[in-house]
Amino acid sequence: MCSNKVGVTYRDAGVDIDAGNKAVELMKDAVQRTYTPGVVGDIGGFGGLYSLAGHSMSDPMLVSGTDGVGTKLRLAIMMDKHDTIGQDCVAMSVNDILVQGATPLFFLDYVAVGKLDPVQVADIVRGVAGACEESGCALLGGETAEMAGFYGDGDYDVAGFAVGIVDRPKLITGESIKAGDVILGLPSSGVHSNGFSLVRKIVFELQGLGIDDVVPEFGKTVGEELLTPTRLYPKAVLPLIQKEQVKGMVHITGGGFYENIPRVLPKGVCARVDVNAWPRLPVFSKLQEWGNVAWPEMYRTFNMGIGMILIVSADDAAAVKADLEARGEAVYEIGRIEDGYTPVILEGREFGA
Repeated sequence: MCSNKVGVTYRDAGVDIDAGNKAVELMKDAVQRTYTPGVVGDIGGFGGLYSLAGHSMSDPMLVSGTDGVGTKLRLAIMMDKHDTIGQDCVAMSVNDILVQGATPLFFLDYVAVGKLDPVQVADIVRGVAGACEESGCALLGGETAEMAGFYGDGDYDVAGFAVGIVDRPKLITGESIKAGDVILGLPSSGVHSNGFSLVRKIVFELQGLGIDDVVPEFGKTVGEELLTPTRLYPKAVLPLIQKEQVKGMVHITGGGFYENIPRVLPKGVCARVDVNAWPRLPVFSKLQEWGNVAWPEMYRTFNMGIGMILIVSADDAAAVKADLEARGEAVYEIGRIEDGYTPVILEGREFGA
């Protein structure tokens, strides 16, 4: 008996292999610009290869970190702007491994989409590649998964991981932190990539704003302000790490000041932070005002304008600040380490001091 049924293809099921190949071709040049001397091979292999030859260390250790972008992605999708969200993905992992003294070596990304748009995916990966290039690490590989029926058309997720290297004797652990040490803060570029579930509730649900609404205090639209990419800190901090001038570092991500600072403190000391010591970015003032958010909750959720904290000895503080300022980096002395068992004490402004 003859059958007239037409064969079903992978494309019929919602997965377009040709579109995937086109996306790879569009992003290839951006990826190759990130290659460092350690990269072995080229884009398209089953696994990324990286040689550790040339790293003359007494006891080399690899440091890895992984993260995604979270619900900030919804802003990129709403604005149909996808060329900066890759920086958020890289920054969340690269900044995390940096705090342990690691020099970033390479990064791998994972992009999952509902329907593969080659231009959209290439824009995402170009953002990843640009952030890798700025951080001095190679975009060693990645994966694009077209998941028809799982994500809606236009929806996607981005995640990745970074690997860095540090000589064990130079590993930054915070163990030597003691009372009298100085807390320095490096400014953030904005909200970065944490707290966006609260941000979206305040901005779009409670305040009723749209992404194209202009807020005078921002000097730009709501969407432009909130989509500002997470700052990358390797260029600012690696020269200090190499000089062994940093005793402890804190990447202010989810959990804000209260949850992140204690992760680097030894027992018996606390961090006293003066929130008057740096300019508060308008976006945080407006979020607090619009949502009537308690100030402790703000500092538990957001970076509040400080994205990276350095803890240095009092003897080194002036030299560290001078080094950063000579390289055009803003830096604020925001507090001191004291003896005590309450890990973080915030004072100033709405904290009664």
